[in-house]
Amino acid sequence: MANPVDRRGFLANGSLLGAAGALGLLATRSAASAEPWPAGTGPILTGKAPSDAQPRSGGMPLARYLQYVNWFNNGDPRYLEFYHPDVELELGNATIRSSTGIRDFYREVHAHIHEKVEVTHYVADATGIAAELPSEFKVYKDWAEPNYFRRPLKAGEVFRVISLGMYQVDNGRFRHIKAARYKLVHEWRMEG
Repeated sequence: MANPVDRRGFLANGSLLGAAGALGLLATRSAASAEPWPAGTGPILTGKAPSDAQPRSGGMPLARYLQYVNWFNNGDPRYLEFYHPDVELELGNATIRSSTGIRDFYREVHAHIHEKVEVTHYVADATGIAAELPSEFKVYKDWAEPNYFRRPLKAGEVFRVISLGMYQVDNGRFRHIKAARYKLVHEWRMEG
């Protein structure tokens, strides 16, 4: 029995089940099916599908996204090239507008904290990217309140979390980003 879900329409409508939900859908497929995936369904990869009018991931393939993450992790200012000038970044209840606003926000954060982001899951369609992002925040310089984390931070403290990021991509640049904490690995604690 073929799975009738069209992956492009499914993701474009904003319904992202996550890995567990996707595995549940896959489990409903018959093991005896001759084709591994019915037409219009299957794993979502970067590149260009034969029937897609535009590249998947809004023009930002996985390799390019990983370049962004690498530059971000290493404090290379070229990561700012990935933002549309009118980008909006939603971080929980905070919304940061414009590439300049994002630059200024991270300039302050990174003056006190080294942030390392990993990509453990990447999904893309013609409009953008969704990713699972384990992240580590290491304080290397004390940071008094007020600050984004709403508590004084001491050098040596570390915070780990797994976040989910949704990126609307327009011509290879982030137009709208939604980032939310999915799972707390551990609260701030002293290490080393």
